[in-house]
Amino acid sequence: MAEYREVLGEVVRIADTEDVDLVLVSGDLFDRAAPPMDALALVVETLTDLSGDGTRPVVAVSGNHDSGPLFEVLDPLLASRGIRLVGDVKRPEEGGVLAVTTRNGDAAIGCFPFLREGRVVDFMEEMGSWYGTYADRVRQITTAYAARASELAGPDGVALLIAHFMVTGARVGGHGRPRGERALHMGEAYSATSQAVPTSLSYVAMGHIHAPQPIPGAQVPAEYAGSLLELDFGEAGERKRVVIVDAEPGLPASVRSVPLSGGRRLMRATGRWEELIERPDLVDAFVDLTVETNGPDHGLADRARQHFPFLVKVAASYARTEVDRSARSGLAWDELYRDFVTKRTGAEPSDERLTAFRTVLDEAGRQE
Repeated sequence: MAEYREVLGEVVRIADTEDVDLVLVSGDLFDRAAPPMDALALVVETLTDLSGDGTRPVVAVSGNHDSGPLFEVLDPLLASRGIRLVGDVKRPEEGGVLAVTTRNGDAAIGCFPFLREGRVVDFMEEMGSWYGTYADRVRQITTAYAARASELAGPDGVALLIAHFMVTGARVGGHGRPRGERALHMGEAYSATSQAVPTSLSYVAMGHIHAPQPIPGAQVPAEYAGSLLELDFGEAGERKRVVIVDAEPGLPASVRSVPLSGGRRLMRATGRWEELIERPDLVDAFVDLTVETNGPDHGLADRARQHFPFLVKVAASYARTEVDRSARSGLAWDELYRDFVTKRTGAEPSDERLTAFRTVLDEAGRQE
């Protein structure tokens, strides 16, 4: 929470320093649908600070990590402070597109929260072809929102879209390693094409992908701003940011990034122990260490915790002993466990570890 408080405070300071007129938040304000109370309080506090107590409009849509109904409950409570939260996919003329007035002009904003694959949106049935692919549905919704936003903006306003979905070709990164995105909502079933980014808009603010990047194939300025912190080691080394957009009626927006420095870095490192302990950059980071050894090192975890105060994971890397799996049939539980540990570590478990395993096994048996 201290890190989130630090980086969200930095976002507020950037908004003030840049004297922005409007703040767009493209989803995943929380990590899960039922956030803890301290997280809920911090988000509301941050949105209020961003709004300048009503002098700067703030508009946010729910992401796949968020609860749409929670957004809908909070929206009327925060609207008087200039904060609008959109949790449901709505008809363009019934809250799907919002008209806002800023200090330097008017904007019309299409608000497209995360759409789950099996959900039917009632107003899209009237437009036909609802039971097409997910990409087709997303494109139909963004097209409807863009048309309404352009109509509301008129010649003197700016038409924008906030959305939370994946565009095919977006760089997820991580080199196969875990990332902060929710894998269930990242596959082909949840992908749209660049045709879902309407060309009639001045700018499209996108959420869902944590790696900061332009939207691939978009014909108008459109960006994944990315996550505010490195949320898993697949994001280690990514330069986090906020996006500043300068938009004028009838013209494509200009976009620039302002880097974020708040929060502790995540780092992966591989090497011999004597090499790793000489690296000062690892001491203040959350670290995932792979230590090259000549064999099992049962004291490695304790040494690593003592030397690296923000250690997340440590593993020894050495040539492993292959285990013959053909004779496992009929083995007792403790023998199977001995086989498992030997395969994983290259060394048999100690007597103390086997005793602990038998104790847990006995307790589990009594619970049945």
